[in-house]
Amino acid sequence: MNGLLLKIRRGETPFYRRLKLFAAAVRSSALPVPRFLRPVLRVVYHALHGAAVALRWAYSFFLCTPLFTARCERVGKHLRVARLPFVVGHTLIRIGSNVDIAGKTSIHSGRIFDDPTLTIGDRVVIGHGVVFVVNKEIVLEDDVMIAGGCALADSDAHPRDPERRSKGLPPAKEDVKPIRICRSAWISGGAQIRKGVTVGEGAIVGVNSVVLTDVPAHCIVMGNPARVVGFAGGARKPAETAAGSGD
Repeated sequence: MNGLLLKIRRGETPFYRRLKLFAAAVRSSALPVPRFLRPVLRVVYHALHGAAVALRWAYSFFLCTPLFTARCERVGKHLRVARLPFVVGHTLIRIGSNVDIAGKTSIHSGRIFDDPTLTIGDRVVIGHGVVFVVNKEIVLEDDVMIAGGCALADSDAHPRDPERRSKGLPPAKEDVKPIRICRSAWISGGAQIRKGVTVGEGAIVGVNSVVLTDVPAHCIVMGNPARVVGFAGGARKPAETAAGSGD
């Protein structure tokens, strides 16, 4: 069978070339939908879509949220967990109220400290595919938004010294530095927040940015490494702030 398929893909003879063209036509074709059937099919579409939404809600409500709540040290009211988070290690997880974990989240911790802690404030939204590497502490204050695909790590995961890496040793304790995302900050999709960083109140981190240093409050940063490119929420620019501070 594999040999026959390979001959068709190669189009070795006129016969196989015709079969290849026929297969390509079938793959690129679409089933026609008569106009009189569209209302019926539209009802079927909404029925299937509604059933899928109901199943996802039931999976979240009856399975994911209770199981993850039991894993956490403290959870406030109205936690919603769309998919069961993947937790590796002994991280202490403390969650406020009205938190929405909208997709698969991964939480990892190593053996460096006894009580690595992930603290999530009230009304925080965490998107799909977010990864937390918590060896000491990561804090998300109230009203923080973390978009999908972001990674927050308070260590480099491995020591910089090659001999320590070859021995499978963890980073030194002094190389682990906490992360804090302050109130109302927004971390856009695919961004990375590295060890020791504080993202200021109301700041915005742009898509796919790599943040290595602190982000001032109400600033917009982008790039690798991330740099200030603008100001959010009507914040005054540094020159305006300095001019207004002389009185």
